Amino acid sequence: MRLTHHLLAGAAALFMGATAMAATTEIYGVKIEDSATVAGTKLQLNGAGTRFKGPFKVYVADLYTTKKINSLEELVAAPGPKRMTLTMMREIEAGPFGKLLTRGMEDNNPKAEMSKLIPGLMKMSEIFSANKVFLPGETILLDWIPGTGLVIFARGKVQGEPFKEPEFYKALMAIWLGPVPADFKLKDALLGIK
Repeated sequence: MRLTHHLLAGAAALFMGATAMAATTEIYGVKIEDSATVAGTKLQLNGAGTRFKGPFKVYVADLYTTKKINSLEELVAAPGPKRMTLTMMREIEAGPFGKLLTRGMEDNNPKAEMSKLIPGLMKMSEIFSANKVFLPGETILLDWIPGTGLVIFARGKVQGEPFKEPEFYKALMAIWLGPVPADFKLKDALLGIK
């Protein structure tokens, strides 16, 4: 009887542990892996969360790095590759989405720096114009690869040429991690701040 009780208690604890673990690896039905491999380097999940616009879920974002980071500056300074994944939660027109990203960059970067980013912004605008619409479940990957630059993937395909400038990568990541992020709760979630 006692053995059965211990087995049941153990099974219940295991089940509850698995349930708790599953809860931390899924956000609104989007599975969040605890690691990702970019350019042959295994990265660890730094944090993940949801971008809301009013009451609507727009996308789930997750950030992978070689070591734990707590700020935009630490992200840029961290060695090795980095990855941000955006998984769409609703249908989004790519053109307006690209404009929102540009506005997010403007909100977090001085005007003098923005003028240097114009070639990259034009290139990014072309990428979003070419994609038309992002559907629920589709992903955008933003991979920083040392020696190559920022590589953008949409629907599993590389989009255009890499953005070689580290300044452009930092300006883009400031949308989520800068002083005026698109969503403060998402910024905290990506930085692993509870």
